[in-house]
Amino acid sequence: MQADTPNLDQLQSAYKAAVEEWIGAIREEEDLASVNHTLAEIDKWEAAHFKEDEIRGKVLEAKRKYEDALRQEQFGF
Repeated sequence: MQADTPNLDQLQSAYKAAVEEWIGAIREEEDLASVNHTLAEIDKWEAAHFKEDEIRGKVLEAKRKYEDALRQEQFGF
């Protein structure tokens, strides 16, 4: 079985980029949670949470694709 490293490299890079985006979203939510809140700030905080959750979904999807490719490469399934 021959390694398809460009595909694995691409999937790994996509996963790592998604994780970095997720980290940014978590920090944005944390920043909004660390201040005294007015109603507008609470709305921003809630919106940041939804953004973080959406990006987390992208991370999980990228992770699944990368793991599936690794399993295919290493175990043939």
